[in-house]
Amino acid sequence: MNNISANNIGIANDHAAVELKNIILASSLLQDYTWVDYGCHLEDGRVDYPDYASYVVKALLKREIDVGICLCGTGIGMSMTANRYGGIRAACVWDIATAKASRKHNDANILCLGARLLDHKKVPLIVQTWLRTEFSHGRHKKRLAKLEDITASAQSTSL
Repeated sequence: MNNISANNIGIANDHAAVELKNIILASSLLQDYTWVDYGCHLEDGRVDYPDYASYVVKALLKREIDVGICLCGTGIGMSMTANRYGGIRAACVWDIATAKASRKHNDANILCLGARLLDHKKVPLIVQTWLRTEFSHGRHKKRLAKLEDITASAQSTSL
């Protein structure tokens, strides 16, 4: 049973993470989900991660998807791009514990993973864990409100 109300999961990657995306999409652990693939599909061509992260973010903000997964060499570039948008809480995780924490404590709506840093055999379980972990609300809800306040304040401040 899916704990995130995720019927449609957007997934995108840069050239460094084509293989990892294919592993995720083929995993038997993740067959209960509907995937929307935003690319990239080029294993030998170079693309820019901000473009692909933006596809997932924009689809999430338009509610075309329920959550997103962004993959690049380290996961850092994708998370930095995604977190530029208000309402996005992209978490770069590296194991089951950080996947759980990103959902339970931070209500992450985009999971970012680094293809060059992770054991690809473990990634489907990390993704499954992230999708099945519920946000715990409580004291964490107040902290998320503070994040939204910071975003609003930063957008209204001119330097």
